[in-house]
Amino acid sequence: MTHQRREFLQRAFLTAAATATYSSCAKAVPGKLGIPGPFRGRVVAVEHPGSISSAGYQREPVRQMMHKGVMELTGAPSPQEAWRHFFQPGDVVGIKVNPVGQPHVISSAEVFQEIVEGLKMAGVKTRDIVAYDRYKKMFVTGGFEKWLPEGVRWTWATENFHELQLDMDGYDETHYMETQVVLPKQNPSDPHHRRSYVAKFLTKDVNKMINLGVLKHHQSAGITLALKNMSHGLVNNVSRSHSTPTLNTCGTFIPAVVDIPIIRERVVLHILDGVLGAYHGGPGGNVKNYMWNHQTMYFATDPVAMDRIGWKVIDAKRTEMGMKPVGEAPSDKDSTFYRMQPEHVEIAGVLGLGEYDDKKIDLRKFKLA
Repeated sequence: MTHQRREFLQRAFLTAAATATYSSCAKAVPGKLGIPGPFRGRVVAVEHPGSISSAGYQREPVRQMMHKGVMELTGAPSPQEAWRHFFQPGDVVGIKVNPVGQPHVISSAEVFQEIVEGLKMAGVKTRDIVAYDRYKKMFVTGGFEKWLPEGVRWTWATENFHELQLDMDGYDETHYMETQVVLPKQNPSDPHHRRSYVAKFLTKDVNKMINLGVLKHHQSAGITLALKNMSHGLVNNVSRSHSTPTLNTCGTFIPAVVDIPIIRERVVLHILDGVLGAYHGGPGGNVKNYMWNHQTMYFATDPVAMDRIGWKVIDAKRTEMGMKPVGEAPSDKDSTFYRMQPEHVEIAGVLGLGEYDDKKIDLRKFKLA
């Protein structure tokens, strides 16, 4: 990133920070669990060459990766003890999946099912596990409800995408983030149009959440990993953050949403599925031309450190393919935004959502047979 662009983005961030407000409800103070959690700066990467084949994801290698990942993240001697570090009987645990870009790079049945097995190890009842995505239709067309383990519930905040995104049936009016940016058809003088409200799924249905992201490029945000899976999946009125190829505020919008106290409090574990990744053309159908078998999963309580590592992975693949890094690449036919904004990761670090500094990130890599 150039010095001039960095200065511009810093000024933009300061402006956004000065105008962003949050709900007047009691502020959640991040404690042992929550964001950035007990392992700030720690990211565990577990690779398994057998995790994917021409037949798709392979359950047993995924199970081994999951066990290794949670144990190395927590330092626990067994998978059961590792899951108990975060969860206990009586918890109601949500799992935020990612169906965007179907049918190519989306949340997989094998990874989700192994997360459920881990929660059961911790004593969480199957009926107390809730799969969630913002749009019901996208969840269904992705086929997710067909492979949910028996007893696991699923929910959504909105039936289907619509242009203004101001519906409130699935959202909590007491938890929101407010900024001045609105869609061209919205009314900037109406506070409701300036706000993004948190889904009732998070505020009322569950007391803890696992953020299950995928390793993928994004045309406006540069990358869509842990942070964006929360910012654009847990609140409404998000299209205003990237409504045209030049009206793009993802750099500041993403961290401002994740900084909402209820999100910081209840999201306790981030798992990034990088078994299959996409280095360009995301998040939609164009990713099919840019997919690769990365064969790695990532584990963290710190979404900033996780996204910093994932960003570098995507840039490394782009370099290998003769492409510019996401922060420097011009628009093209498969990525139409004027400038991508992966700097949302660094700005999230400034807000205290995690560790951005490479020198302070503790990346622990493991390769299984």
